[in-house]
Amino acid sequence: MWQQQGYIDAVSKTATIRTRIEPGLKSEVEDILAQLGLTASETVHLLYRQIKLQRGLPFDVRIPNPLTTRTLNAGKSGKNVKRFGSKKELFADLGL
Repeated sequence: MWQQQGYIDAVSKTATIRTRIEPGLKSEVEDILAQLGLTASETVHLLYRQIKLQRGLPFDVRIPNPLTTRTLNAGKSGKNVKRFGSKKELFADLGL
């Protein structure tokens, strides 16, 4: 679809990119891409074009600040994590 509309060039492509990725992530992302009318290959092509145009990644990539790092680590280890059996319990705890 994107190629047919002229967003992706039909230029001869001879370079190959190979990567390893978690199967679940791959499947979820490919479902989303299919809804957008894109293949994984077309998406990588678009990403590379955007990197070239913007001379960097087309989205922010940041190192978390110290508070965010502590919070993420605490969450991973289960420290100060509340668990709820339902949305109703969560909302009650939040006073909603």
